[in-house]
Amino acid sequence: MTEVARPLADEVLARLTRLFDHARDPARAAEQSAYMRDQFPFLGLSAATQRALARSALTGLSRPAEDDLRTVALACWDRPEREYQSFACDWLRTHVAVPGPGFLETVRALITTKSWWDTVDPLATRVVGGLVKRHPRLITRMDAWSADDNLWLVRTALLHQLHYGPETDTERLFRYCTRQAGHRDFFIRKAIGWALRQYARTDPEAVRRYVARHRGELSPLSVREAGKHL
Repeated sequence: MTEVARPLADEVLARLTRLFDHARDPARAAEQSAYMRDQFPFLGLSAATQRALARSALTGLSRPAEDDLRTVALACWDRPEREYQSFACDWLRTHVAVPGPGFLETVRALITTKSWWDTVDPLATRVVGGLVKRHPRLITRMDAWSADDNLWLVRTALLHQLHYGPETDTERLFRYCTRQAGHRDFFIRKAIGWALRQYARTDPEAVRRYVARHRGELSPLSVREAGKHL
């Protein structure tokens, strides 16, 4: 009787669970959880160990389809330990060329669930940024997210062009920053400054002019961050 191959998503999750659980370090896990304000439990894996185990889990497996990416990412988000969400972010980043524009809804669910900078930022800058670049019509979703009530969606909109360099839509970047210039949350103020600081590597004069023009609206944190490369 021929053995039926296990679906790719199931194989990834089974391997990952076995390897991650075997490498648990409770002492390190407590330290990691404390660093993240006790919001999430951890397995206690160092970044290097986590990457090595992830490589082992994926060795010999085929390229995932969009459904595989969705299944694994959502399953990782259901796991309590933060390393699983970190793995999902890395795997989605590696295969961002695979999914179609509809995958943005899955990423939205990840951004707005168990939200903190350690998952939101890679999803924003690499996954959402990659999806929007490949599927330009998604830019209208970024316009909507830039004005959303959810601060993590706003942060994502601000940061999704972070690695676009010369391909950055400058007018849109500045418009998002101006729209949220008065936001009271640290993570939005920091994101504005980060986005401007990064774009200053491409066009420092444009950022200098923008900051000078809007200094009265921007928070001191945003201005300080924006000016680090100026």
